[in-house]
Amino acid sequence: MIALTIAGSDSGGGAGIQADLKTMSALGVYGASVITAITAQNTRGVTAVHGIPADIVTAQLDAVLSDLDVKAIKIGMVGDRAVISAIARALAGSRIPIVLDPVMIATSGDRLIGEGAEKALFSELLPLATLVTPNVPEAGVLLNAKSAVDVPQMREQARELAALGPAILLKGGHLTTGDATDVFFHEGRPELLSAARIASPNTHGTGCTLSSAVTAFLARGMALRAAVHAAKEYISAAIAASDQLQIGSGHGPVHHFHAVWPR
Repeated sequence: MIALTIAGSDSGGGAGIQADLKTMSALGVYGASVITAITAQNTRGVTAVHGIPADIVTAQLDAVLSDLDVKAIKIGMVGDRAVISAIARALAGSRIPIVLDPVMIATSGDRLIGEGAEKALFSELLPLATLVTPNVPEAGVLLNAKSAVDVPQMREQARELAALGPAILLKGGHLTTGDATDVFFHEGRPELLSAARIASPNTHGTGCTLSSAVTAFLARGMALRAAVHAAKEYISAAIAASDQLQIGSGHGPVHHFHAVWPR
């Protein structure tokens, strides 16, 4: 079983390509990668971003898709409009399930994508996606609206995004509710996925990890709803076990291999 992640590199290893490949490996899936950007970052923030030229992104996509039997694709940080268009051209007409994580704002609050690229992501990549997994601020950007402040507003914004075609998993980690509640809007119906909110500073890469977990479960042949539920369980356990790691002095990563590494 092979899954492909199209995303940026995180030098600190907690998010991006590194988190995606760790997640896929932990869930028993072979991960291939297409790198769209190189970031200089650690648990405290992002200090530099270098985009990969669109022709190199295209070459990576051609190399992987012409040889590997990819069963599911995750798209994360995409950088600029030219890269977005290159990805859209390469994946147009594909029947492979695509999970789009519209990475725009890092956990640290750093902005990772330009405004022009936001519009291209909305118009070119979102229509190709099977599932889109924005967090609360990202959903607001996609809809050109204020961020949701509670679960009813999240439900409405998930409905608006789903009207554009894909299923939506709107992540509620930014809210201050007692539980960590996500809204999964699929086949015309909203479903609330709730888990106990875990008090931990180690939340770096949670969005990348969740979306790549869904991708891994899709690659294993799960239906979308089952994959989303399984991924929610996985990320909750990874956050709960994150205090076993001592990585950096800021927002540390989740424990991708919590079920594999000995305690």
